[in-house]
Amino acid sequence: MDLHILDHRLRVTSISKSGLVNFTHPLIKLIFLRNRTRCKFFSLTETPENYTVVLDEEGFKELQASEHLQVESSVWLPLNVVSNGNASSSSQAVGVTKIAKSVIAPLAQQHVSVFMLSTYQTDFILVREKDLAIVITTLEEEFNIYREVGGESVPVHSQDVHNGFQKNGKEAIQPTVHPVLIPLNQFCVMSLDPDTLPSIATTLIDVLFYSNSPKEGAQSTPGQDLDCIKFFSFSLIDGYISLVMDTEAQRQFPADLLFTSSSGELWRMVRIGGQPLGFDECGIVAQISRPLADSDISAYYISTFSFDHALVPEEDITNVTDMLQHQRNEPAAS
Repeated sequence: MDLHILDHRLRVTSISKSGLVNFTHPLIKLIFLRNRTRCKFFSLTETPENYTVVLDEEGFKELQASEHLQVESSVWLPLNVVSNGNASSSSQAVGVTKIAKSVIAPLAQQHVSVFMLSTYQTDFILVREKDLAIVITTLEEEFNIYREVGGESVPVHSQDVHNGFQKNGKEAIQPTVHPVLIPLNQFCVMSLDPDTLPSIATTLIDVLFYSNSPKEGAQSTPGQDLDCIKFFSFSLIDGYISLVMDTEAQRQFPADLLFTSSSGELWRMVRIGGQPLGFDECGIVAQISRPLADSDISAYYISTFSFDHALVPEEDITNVTDMLQHQRNEPAAS
C-alpha cells in the first residue's frame, strides 16, 4: 500500500461556545466562499464542549486571536493511506479499522501521538511535523511513502528526513484506559456535491450556529450513557465535502442533496474520555481501533480538541460495548 504525506500544514484549534459569535464571519467565509480564500483543508466539529476547527495555514490566517480561541502549538501533517489496485470490497471493514494494525498501532508503539479525522471519502491521520522522521522510519517497511509537493508525489525514505535517527526500541508505555460514553443518537456519514452547497446554506448555518445542544448544561459522570449528544462535523478538504450528523439534524436537510453509501448505514458513537484528553498521550486511538480491527468492525474516528469519537455500525454497538467493557475490566498488566 501507499502512504501519502499530503501537501497541507495544519493547525488544530478550539472555539468556545460563548465566543462563537466572534468567528461566524470567518467560518462562513471558509465554508461557503471558497473562491475568496486559499484554504484547501477545513474541518469544523461541534461537540457539547466547544467547536474544533482543523485548517491549513491559509485558513488559520482568517481566525483572529481571541480569548475564545485555543490553538494547539504544533503544526500537524495529514497522512492518507491509498490501497493499491481496486478499491476495497464493500464486505471489508472501512474507516480507521483498516489502518489500525498497519499505521495506528506501530505509531503508538513509537510514542507518536495522532489526531484522527475520518470523512465520507477517506481517513486522515494527523501527526506532528516534528514527528515526521519517526513516522517515516516506523512505517516505511509496510508502505511506499510519498510526499505531495506542488501536486507531484515524490518518494520519501527515512534517510531523506533525518540522518542518524534511531527507532525507539523502548517498550511502549501502557496507555491509560479511558472511560467511554455511548449516547443514544443514530448518526449518518454523508457527502454533498460542492456545487449544491449554497442550496443548504441556510440549514447548515442554522444547525452549526443556532441549534441548542440537547439537555444543554447537563453533567454526565464517566461511564454513564448520555441520552443524546450534540455532535456535528463538516469537512471541506481538497474540494470534497463530508458531513457527520445525527438523524435529527439530517431531517432538517433536503433528502435529495445529501448522499450516503448504498447501504444507508446508521452509526452509533463511542465517545472516549472522562476529562479532556490533551494532545500528548499516545495510544488512545489504538486502544479503540485495535479491538475493532480484531473483530473486523468498521469505524469512523474523529478526534476533537477535548475528546475522541468513534462511530461504529448500529448493529455492532452491543458487541462493541461488551468488548470495551471487557477491555476496561482487564488487569493493567495484561
